[in-house]
Formats: sequence, C-alpha cells, structure tokens
Amino acid sequence: MSGSLRKAYDGGGRVSGPVTGQWWDSAVIYQVYPRSFADGNGDGVGDLAGLAARLPYIASLGVDGIWMTPFQPSPQVDQGYDVSDYCGVDPLFGTMAEFDSLLELAHSLGLRILLDVVPNHCSSDHPLFQGAVAAGPGSPERDMFHFVEGRSSGPGSVSDLPPNNWQSVFGGRAWSRPSPDSGTDTEWYLHLFSPGQPDWNWRNPTVGDYFEGVLRFWFDKGVDGLRIDVAHALFKADGLPDAPSATAVVDGLRSNPLVSDQEDVHDVYRRWRTLAEKYQPHRLLVGEVNLEPARAARYTRADEMHQAFAFAFVKLGWDPASWAAVGAELEAARLLHGASPSWALENHDIVRSVTRFGGGDVGARRARAAVLALLGLPGAAYIYQGQELGLPEVDVPVEARVDPMWARGGITRDGARVPLPWTESSSWHHGFSLVPSASAPWLPQPEGWGQYAVETQQQDPGSMLALVTAAVGLRRELWEQGVFTADDGGSWRVEDGNLLICERSPRFVVAVAMGTEPVRLPVGTVLATAMPLESDGWLQPDNAAWVLLS
Repeated sequence: MSGSLRKAYDGGGRVSGPVTGQWWDSAVIYQVYPRSFADGNGDGVGDLAGLAARLPYIASLGVDGIWMTPFQPSPQVDQGYDVSDYCGVDPLFGTMAEFDSLLELAHSLGLRILLDVVPNHCSSDHPLFQGAVAAGPGSPERDMFHFVEGRSSGPGSVSDLPPNNWQSVFGGRAWSRPSPDSGTDTEWYLHLFSPGQPDWNWRNPTVGDYFEGVLRFWFDKGVDGLRIDVAHALFKADGLPDAPSATAVVDGLRSNPLVSDQEDVHDVYRRWRTLAEKYQPHRLLVGEVNLEPARAARYTRADEMHQAFAFAFVKLGWDPASWAAVGAELEAARLLHGASPSWALENHDIVRSVTRFGGGDVGARRARAAVLALLGLPGAAYIYQGQELGLPEVDVPVEARVDPMWARGGITRDGARVPLPWTESSSWHHGFSLVPSASAPWLPQPEGWGQYAVETQQQDPGSMLALVTAAVGLRRELWEQGVFTADDGGSWRVEDGNLLICERSPRFVVAVAMGTEPVRLPVGTVLATAMPLESDGWLQPDNAAWVLLS
C-alpha cells in the first residue's frame, strides 16, 4: 500500500484480552445511504436487496456496524427524512421481510445495525398529520403538531402573515397554511425544514408516547441502536416568539436559539436511555446534535444518549489551529460530561473531504491523512460510504439536482450522494445496479467515476481502500492489546512547522503534517502512516502518522 502500517505493538507493557466497556466505545461504524449504495432490482435506486448483496464488502472493512439512513415509507421530499410510517419499509427499498433478512445476515457477519429515527418532524403525508388537517382548528389532533393562528397585516386581514419570523433550514419561512384558500381554517403549521416536513409538538405527551412505541418496534426486532436526527430541536420555546434575527437557519438551527436546545429535550433522552437499557444487550443511542461542543456534550450525560457526533469537527478545513482548537473544546466537554466524542469527517450532508481539503491530488492526500488521523482518535469513529474510496464531491448538473435545499436555499447536498462505483467498467452503472438496468441512477455518475471503483482499489495495495481497511484492523489490535482504552483523552497542540499533535495517552500520539515543509516526528515507533515516509523520522506535508512513544 502507499501508506505504511506495521504489526501492532506487542512489546513490554502489552495488555492482553478483550476490549472492556461497551462495544460502541471502540467502534468504527460505516454509514450507508441506501439510495446510493447498491441497486438490487435495476430501477436506479439503491435498496435493501443491494445492501444485503454487498454486505460482505462492508464486513471486509473490519468495521463494527452500519448506520442506515431512512428507508421507511416516505414521499421522498427530503430523500427519506420525511417519514410517513416510522414502522415500515418503503417499497422503493424493499419489504419488511427483506429488512429482517438483512438484519439476520448482518449479525451473522458480526455487524450491528443502527437505524435513523426522525423525531423532530414527519411527512405531511403521515396519517396523524393528515388527520390533524382534517380535524380542523382547536382539535386534539392538531395539538400533536404546531398549528397556530397567524398575524394580520392590517385592518380587514385575517392570519395573512406567519405567526412569527422563523426561517426554514432549507430557505424561506418556516410556516405554511394547510388550507390557504379556506376562510375558516386560517391556522399555519411549523416546519423547520420543507413544507412537507411538519414539526411534531413535543410538549404534547402523546407525541412522546408515540415515539416510545416506534423505538420498541425496532428494538424488539433486534436493531442494535438508533441515530437520532436533529436530536436537539424537538422542543421549541414556549409561546413561539420571534427570533432575534430573521435570517435563514442554514447553519444547523444555531442562528435561532428558540427552535432547539431547550431544556425539556433532555427528559426525552432520559426516557429513551431507560428504554434502551431494558434490552440485552443494551441498545445504542447516537445523537445528531449540531451545537457547540460544550452544549452538545450535555446530551451524552450518564443518563441520556451514549454518543453525539462531533459536529464542530466534521466541518473542519485543512488548518491545524482549527483542528487543535476544536479538539481541545471536545476534550474539555468529555472531561465535564464523561462521554468521548464520536468522530466523523464526512456524512450525507457534508461536502466530501477530498474536495473540502483542496481537491485534486492535494485533497486526495489530505483526505488519506485525515481518515488515518480520525481512526486514531479516542472514541468511536464513523466512516461515510465512499470515504474509504477517496470519492470527491460531484458537481451534479443543475437539471439533475433533487435536494430540496437547492430549490429553496440554493445549496445542494447531492454531490456527496452520487451512487457508488463498484466496477471500473461503466456497465450497469459501474456495478451500482446488480442486474441489467434500463433505468439511470437517481443521481448521475460523472465521467471517470470508475477510477475510484471498489474492484480496482481491492487490487491495489496502495489504494485509499487498502489504507482504511488496514488502519481499522490495526486500531482493533491496539484496543485488544490495551494500547487504546476507553479512558483515553486527547491533548491537542500545534508544533513548529504546523505539525498537529493529538496525544491520546502518554504513550500514543496522532501526528498530522499540515504545513508546507517536512516536520520531525515525535521519538518512538511509527505504527502507521497515510503515505510512506520519505525520510525516517520526518513527516512530509499532507501526511499523518500513529506513533507509539519511546
């Protein structure tokens, strides 16, 4: 391989035996975006059959489990994050029987399965929302959502303006009328995302009871855990007052403190944690909590969720001071609340790291270094499908874009969601479709997509795929040998020459060369590098290393 990984340390001080603590303390989780992973029936959309057929590939990476983004019934306004039935399978993806078989196969391969649950909002096609619209103003059905009378622009006008100035994450106002032409139904409903995604009213206890039933349904099936979408935004400020600013909420709800991070939300996760621990083995709760580290860490207190994504980390560019500052914030939060960060550099909402770090050959080198660094940090690590292949962001043609953020806010996430290339040949859409297909993929694959193909990289010991697979394996060895432990922290600093250091423990560091000249490595045994060292003891720019200190 182009990188270098040595047999894990087994000298003096080695601790033999299994990893202690819960499985997720040391886990590497692979995120699957089913629409773009593998198409089992040739309709151009990835599905459960395709995922099941390719599941051995995921197992071959050495990861501990997969997180699946939504496959439940949905009109697909927001590619499944507008759920119309939380306890079903959308026919677009398959059947419940296929999911049951997938779960059984995953467990037989040693893979856990985490599902996405979307508790902030549902689809406007959800039967409970449809029932609320039909029931009319003042009904108990409407109290499960945020239906509110609007404001009037002047004499003779009735509810012709939204109830407040809140803006949607996707652009435009966060309010719509269910019956805009009605003279009797003049209420508006809240949707922090698209009009097709009405927000639940979590101040109504019926909503909490409903979602407990959803969790029980999947936990009873044997699902190993849940990733909780927009976990911080369930409760809105009492009275739904105007926001301090009427700007769009495109920064993850942070610009409007009235729509998220309300204290009441923590009781939800205490209730869910109690439920998760009634199952054996315990089920994992992972939160999408897009807040500053000190606030996000409060969601992982001992009686709430087990993990929350380190959002401040996932959006970083190639700057050592920013990495060190965010790392220090996350470590301070860990020390305060006890839960290690859950590290990720990519997901289905974020520009791919190759492109974010500069694009081309430079971006590719930096993405290699970054993923090696990621896998050496203390806590769980999440890898997004295609990251292990070094996929760049795709500039999807305007006419082919389907992300609702593009239509409403001029931003698209489609470039990180293009179907994977499995084969170098363009036949069957680079192997994305597993049967002869007359249907083009739901997002177009660009020219040259085959150069990143799985089959090509599996034959190349210097590929990004080979690096990731070897690093995951070495990471596991270091856990088993006691070099990595669940109590590890992260002491971050930037040394001369823009050498970023994360000191995981007194005997192990992650080093990343983010400058323009080679830098001297800490003295010790180099266990892994993203690219071969050009000179012993020196790390060239855009390279990373794991070092066992002398």
